[in-house]
Amino acid sequence: MRVSFVKFVIFSALFVFFFQSCSSNKDILYLNIPPGSSENTISWTDLYIQPNDILSVKITADNAELAAPYNLSVQQNITGQANALLMQGYLVSNEGTINMPVVGVVKVSGLTINQVELFIQKILIDKGLLRNPVVICRLVNAKFTVLGEVKVPGTFTFYENNLTLLQALGLAGDLTINGVRKKITIIRTENGKQSYATIDLTKNDWFKSPYYFVKPNDVIVVDPNTAKVKSSGIIGNPGNLISIVSVLLSSIILIKNL
Repeated sequence: MRVSFVKFVIFSALFVFFFQSCSSNKDILYLNIPPGSSENTISWTDLYIQPNDILSVKITADNAELAAPYNLSVQQNITGQANALLMQGYLVSNEGTINMPVVGVVKVSGLTINQVELFIQKILIDKGLLRNPVVICRLVNAKFTVLGEVKVPGTFTFYENNLTLLQALGLAGDLTINGVRKKITIIRTENGKQSYATIDLTKNDWFKSPYYFVKPNDVIVVDPNTAKVKSSGIIGNPGNLISIVSVLLSSIILIKNL
């Protein structure tokens, strides 16, 4: 009877440890696509300007000297390319406007980068300020945040017009082995509204999702899997579990011998 009970305790402990450690390839591998070629049509997206964005606007024309007053002056004492870009940019106000030299206040909120370029160019032409003006606009403070089970969580800056979710996770060092690939949460703030979505990285049906591309101020959250959550407790930690089983067995043997 004593031996059978001890065996039962050992078997139960091993079963719990084995069960909580098991996971299939489908839980870990990205994009479980069947063998063979596959094709998806990607819908490229545009970034829309929002309050607190910082825009870099450079204006050139046939006469470079005449175009100079329309550009912010470069400060020589600024260190670092990123800081220089931020200081040379225009901060979009809460009203969605920027205030440019000579041109004045320009409403940019809700416009794409290309639309801002065309809008400012039209103002320069309609007012007869410059001949053949060329306007180049860039969003210099586009950033996203990755939290949870990734190797390098944090906030990252990007300058691309289109950055995919997989690229964003790659910048964060990829998911750890304990990251839940079937439930990536994305929190997005756009036009004063906040939306949420979950992406299953083990599938490819999210390629046509509006969350395929990362947008400025997105927050990406990677949840820990069950094994990781349990390991943070007393019972879930394998070392602690073995210690507890050992103490229980010793106590049982001691009591039986009394």
